[in-house]
Order: sequence, then C-alpha cells, then structure tokens
Amino acid sequence: MVSSLYSLVTAPGERVVTDTEKVAFLRRPTAYSDRPPWVKPIETHVSWVFLSELFAHKLKKPVRFDFIDLRSLESRLRDCDTEFRLNRRLAPDVYIAVTPLVVTPGGDLAIDCPGEVVDWLVRMRRLPSDRMLDQVAMSGAAAGDELKGIVRLLVRFFRNAIRVAVPPAEYRRRLAEQITTNRQTLLRPDFRMPTRSVERVSDALRRTLMSNMPMFEHRVRRGRVLEGHGDLRPEHVYLGPNPAVIDCLTCSRDLRILDWADELAFLAMECEMLGSPETGGDILDACLAALDDRPPPALIRFYKAHRALLRARLSVMHLDDAQIDDPSYWRARAAAYLHLAERHAGHLG
Repeated sequence: MVSSLYSLVTAPGERVVTDTEKVAFLRRPTAYSDRPPWVKPIETHVSWVFLSELFAHKLKKPVRFDFIDLRSLESRLRDCDTEFRLNRRLAPDVYIAVTPLVVTPGGDLAIDCPGEVVDWLVRMRRLPSDRMLDQVAMSGAAAGDELKGIVRLLVRFFRNAIRVAVPPAEYRRRLAEQITTNRQTLLRPDFRMPTRSVERVSDALRRTLMSNMPMFEHRVRRGRVLEGHGDLRPEHVYLGPNPAVIDCLTCSRDLRILDWADELAFLAMECEMLGSPETGGDILDACLAALDDRPPPALIRFYKAHRALLRARLSVMHLDDAQIDDPSYWRARAAAYLHLAERHAGHLG
C-alpha cells in the first residue's frame, strides 16, 4: 500500500518544510514524472488536490476537527492509507498508491524519490468528468445500458461487504441520534431555516423509527447492515467502461455502517436533487432486485427523507465558514434539501 521508499525515511528535523512550500511545489508541472502541461489545485477543508490531465495527487492538511486530527505526519500517513484501502474496494483502477513527498539529499522537494519523507500523497487516476453520474444525469443522457455496469459493481460490493453485528436497538439509537443532531443544527436561529419544516420532517422520522421498530430490526437481522461506502453521491459514480465509485467516507467507520437500502436511497435522493429521479430510481430498483431484497416503500421514504435532512444540515453548516464567497448559495441549497426531505417525510404518515 505504502511505497517501499517508506524505509528510507531519515531522522526528523533535517529540514522544516512549510505547507506553503509543499503546495507551491505540487502546483508545478515539473513536480511530476509525466510532466503534465498544466496542474490545477483544488482546496477542501482537509486536503489540497492537484489535478493534471491524467492524474490527481491529494495532500492532507495538518488540521484538526471534531472528526479528524491530521496534525502529525504519522496521522496523515494513516489517513492516506485508510483512504487508499477503502476506496480500492469500489475503484481499484483509480487509486494507484500512497507515495511519499520527500526532501532529497540535495535539499529539493520530490515525489517518490530517496530522501527524508516530509508528507504523503494519495495518487489517483483522473476520471473523465463527463462520465460521472451527476453530469450524465443532469444532461438527461443516462440510459439503462450505461447503468448496468454500475449496478453490477454495487451489487457485488454489497454482497461481499463486511456485515456488522449491530444490535437492532443500537441501530435505531444511532438513527435517532442523527435525526436529533440534524434537527438541532437546522434550528439554530442564525441559520434562519423554516422552523416548521424542520420540525415536521424530524418528527415524522422519529415517529416512523418508534412505530416501525420491526421494520428496522428486520434489516439488521437479515444482514442488510454492513460497512458501506458512506457517501454514495452521483458525483462519486463513474459510468465508463470500467465503472467505479470514488471518495468513500473515511473519517468515521460508524458512519459507514449502514443499511444497503439506506445507501441506495441516498443515491436516488441525490439524483432527484439533480432533476433526474428516474436515474436514481432505476439504480435503486435494479440493485435491490439483484440482491433479492424487497424493503417496504416506507423504509425507502424514511431513508430518503433522513438523508435529505442530513444534507440540508451539512449545506447550512457552510455558513459557519467566514471565508465562503456566497452564503446565499448554501442557504438555498439547504432549503432545497429540506424541501425534498419534507416531501418524502410527508408520505410516512
């Protein structure tokens, strides 16, 4: 998993390399062995990603949040290893290696060369953006034949995924805690979300969770709860000749432990948000048929409403970032997810 050059790490302290130096180096086409014509950097909360025509290299930031601590070199290596290992389950041809960023004996930064390791990179192949499911769905070009490959991939993944022996009461408790967290955040006065809508959705979800205990317990007892992808969104699904699903949720194993119907309902809900409900519905129905699984419609509605409420919370939380350029975008996005959650929750009775 990790390059053999890991054994060449020298004693720390020979040179301090700042994050600014690392980013400046990785922005240069000359940093890479294939000498791409251009490099495009993208910054997220926890990473910098450097895109070229054929590859992507991800550098973890030395940051700490409630869900992750990447301040040490060792923690960043572990996180790179985890990302590489988990994502190769659904994208083995995309995730190539965890490779070192080093200072050479001559004092220069280099990738995958002898020297003192100062950081680690996840090296990936780039996928054509026009074949990602979000782009295909928005263009209205998703055909049944194109979806068959991704259905086969997901079905094989779910069949082989590690089953998790979660007590049924514990599974329901986790869902209840997530509903409470989503509700509390969305009702923060500074976010100015519609109070009645948030309460209607969260109340409907809680009622369903309490009044349909056997429905949820059945999912656990039948082995439907497993260690999944955790973030199965259309922008992570590649429909090419070698279909793949990238960018799984790596920061929390607990959040990857879920019902496969929950995972598929999440994808279907996100396709609805893109204006292509038939695309997500086709994938959901085909996967469940191949898995010989017939969950009640109320369960799918519950999972869709639950996931939409979660996405509303994650969207509105961007407003806590003082550096965002357009707060109105995230407020509108949260409202759209909340509207979708309310629509599905309205069918729960």
